[in-house]
Order: sequence, then structure tokens, then C-alpha cells
Amino acid sequence: MNAPAAYYVYILASRRHGTLYIGVCRDLSNRLTLHRSGRGSEFVKKYGVTRLVYVETYPSPYEAITREKALKKWHRDWKIRLIEEDNPDWRDLSHLL
Repeated sequence: MNAPAAYYVYILASRRHGTLYIGVCRDLSNRLTLHRSGRGSEFVKKYGVTRLVYVETYPSPYEAITREKALKKWHRDWKIRLIEEDNPDWRDLSHLL
């Protein structure tokens, strides 16, 4: 039996309260590998935004993309509050994948 499909909305940070990047993908582990090798995004490469600090999971690409677009419109303070609700120390969560 196959596991249900998952789509991820994620936030990367350069450091605590540093530069933020919001993305969406199907394979989060692979996407992080691309980002960390400098091939995932020019923005991530330029600003060194590689620490995974927040993740949400959705069953469909439509829901994930909708949420990503909404988060990108949020004020920075709201994004920081969202991160700190689940990850107050801004730990890199990539070990949980």
C-alpha cells in the first residue's frame, strides 16, 4: 500500500531572525540538498539561506501552493512568530526528514 502523497511548504533561514526563504516542493529532502549545493535557488545561494526552520505538509499541490503564496504576503513579524511557535530556538529541522 502506498503512502498518501505529501507536498511541503517550508521556510529556510540564514540564522535566527535572519534572511527568510519560503518554498514549496514534493520531495523536501532532495530540495534541501539542491539548496545547500547552491542549485536550488539563486536567492538561497546569494544569501546563504539553508537552515530549515519550519515545515507544513499538505495532501495536494494546490493547497501547498496556495499556502506558500499566502505566507509570502505575510509581514515579516508574522513569519517570525509562526516559526517561533514551533521552533523557538530556530533549530535546523532537516534531521527530522
